[in-house]
Amino acid sequence: MQYAYLGRTGLRVSRFCLGTMNFGHFTGEADSFSILNKALELGINFIDTANRYGRPIGEGITEKIIGRWLAEGGGPREKVVLATKLYNPMGDGPNDRGLSAYHIRQACEDSLRRLQTDHIDLYQMHHVDRDTPWEEIWQAMEQLVREGKILYVGSSNFAGWHIAQAQCSAAARHFMGLVSEQSLYNLTVRAVESEVVPVCRAYGLGLLPWSPLASGLLAGALQKETDGRRSEGEVQRAITQYRSQLEKYESLCRELGEKPADVAMSWLLHNRVVTAPIIGPRTLTQLEGSLRALQIELSDEVMARLDDIWPGPGGEAPEAYAW
Repeated sequence: MQYAYLGRTGLRVSRFCLGTMNFGHFTGEADSFSILNKALELGINFIDTANRYGRPIGEGITEKIIGRWLAEGGGPREKVVLATKLYNPMGDGPNDRGLSAYHIRQACEDSLRRLQTDHIDLYQMHHVDRDTPWEEIWQAMEQLVREGKILYVGSSNFAGWHIAQAQCSAAARHFMGLVSEQSLYNLTVRAVESEVVPVCRAYGLGLLPWSPLASGLLAGALQKETDGRRSEGEVQRAITQYRSQLEKYESLCRELGEKPADVAMSWLLHNRVVTAPIIGPRTLTQLEGSLRALQIELSDEVMARLDDIWPGPGGEAPEAYAW
């Protein structure tokens, strides 16, 4: 396994982050334990979850699965970089959501209880809260840091200007602020290259791409179709939309002698702002198959061909759209 610093911090995390959104929903507890154990065996020390994962609302099923795994000795707590998120509704009350100081405190306590741990290594805001001032958010986060309940703060699904706003407010308080951003980022969805990637580089945030395989579209979707395997409805619609690009992409992957999923992952890892793509395996086979991407070197020519197949926004703002 390869490791990288999480943004500008001194914390080293594996180049893949184990996403757990499937735990409790698509993957049962026993299989979830097996995936967690195998991830540690493979050197993956970075685990990401959220209080909302697992369904239904308010039960925190995925966090509870991870908590039982930690409590039963599946993973030594001191060897795991544990990340979770808050923002989404966890109840019917008016303060059971968002980023008010009231909800941040309660959500953190609830996550700590479900995870059966005394601290969260990376506490992430799952979405920007336009109704709560940054002074309130940072005051609450600073308190949690002082109490030793969280170590670092991250964001998810923030626009570039949200990150800049957050960091300016944190700097005024002499607080470290954000150290990472989770964004939707893959070959088919490259909007973050315009402003989010540059702002992460400027402020020293590690980028954690979610859905790196576009829900399986970049994992050999056409080949699976040829083999008679049916894709989920959303992927099937995407295949129809992107068929001509997928044909070129999978042809390039065959030329390289690599699996499409591995090329897609390697492409992300070639971006210096990217710390760790978030992989969400449902099975052990899917987990073990992810590591090949770490060994793939993509030449400038191949990177250019991928740009031709999957065009981005045209570069960074404002040059992407102005002189």
